Amino acid sequence: MGDTLNPLLHYSKNKISNSSQLGGIETSVLDNGPGKGTRIAWVNTGGGLRYKIVLDRGMDIVDAFFNANSLAWISHAGVVHPQPFSNQGIDWLRTFAGGLLTTCGLSHIGGPESDQNGTRGLHGNYSNQTVELISIKQPDLRSGDLSLGMTGLVRETTTFGPQLELKRTISSILGENLIKIHDEINNIGNTPAPHMLLYHINCGYPLIDKGTDIIWKGQWESMDKDPKNKIFNASNNFKKCPDPMDAHAGFGEDVAFIKPHAEANGSAICGFINEKLGLGLSIKFNTLQLPWLINWQHWGKGEYVTALEPATNPPIGQTKARTEATLIELAPGEKRNYDLELKVITEKDDLENLFKINNQ
Repeated sequence: MGDTLNPLLHYSKNKISNSSQLGGIETSVLDNGPGKGTRIAWVNTGGGLRYKIVLDRGMDIVDAFFNANSLAWISHAGVVHPQPFSNQGIDWLRTFAGGLLTTCGLSHIGGPESDQNGTRGLHGNYSNQTVELISIKQPDLRSGDLSLGMTGLVRETTTFGPQLELKRTISSILGENLIKIHDEINNIGNTPAPHMLLYHINCGYPLIDKGTDIIWKGQWESMDKDPKNKIFNASNNFKKCPDPMDAHAGFGEDVAFIKPHAEANGSAICGFINEKLGLGLSIKFNTLQLPWLINWQHWGKGEYVTALEPATNPPIGQTKARTEATLIELAPGEKRNYDLELKVITEKDDLENLFKINNQ
């Protein structure tokens, strides 16, 4: 639909009273369940792609659909009202919705830890922070402007401590099945601030099913560095999704740390292809910004999910990153920019080109 809709838009301004007839952004507040009182925004691209931005969870994206097919994995909890003090131990998991995008950071990614610099819970504070929404951009058919998007500010701050601010813009084009995410992270404090960032992109059934191809290319090792890891070992095709596994019940999981293949300009692509559905999702990022890619596989019964996660570091925590001299320290006033593009793919040639990445 995305390939045929846009040419028609040239003729639509005399046939459409309101651009929402084709697509746009609708904001709302959840009024029931554990997410009660949480601000959200539904985005309809008009090309078949619809996704839900949870404004009060750092402008992360939870639900995402292409036509009748869900793209994202949703946890048992689903959307939970933000809990900014759930940053101890593994409390993060209690409010983890999964979803198409959960942002981890901004100063810590990895397991809980304590050292002389403080105590940090699993994957940091970001996803339990609310956004200060500063703009909503709707398409304007009369002028031919088909862009739509939202921009907001999320702050991870503490008095007398690190002061990080993220300015996020999520945008799409009416008639196209593409999500662009641009993040600008700024140290607004007067002392250096540690910085780690990981984009947890979680996909589930029906996009993820037995036989779905996981697309990435690069040098890798399993998180546990065990050559007999049950998933990430030389004799297993770990880029084909299996049936649900008893071995992944509860905390069962397997993870690979990847140094992704990239073009000379740093551009890298990974994603998923479900050949039976003729459906794929590509994830484009830049290794000059995000030099690592993580592949999480968790094939538990009723918790069937895999994630591809571009990141500044593997999820090893501040302490180890500091020891390895890989921890980013943002000077006062220093900024970092990050860009992601998530694209739904349905054309045969485009699916074949995405699949070729596994064999480059």
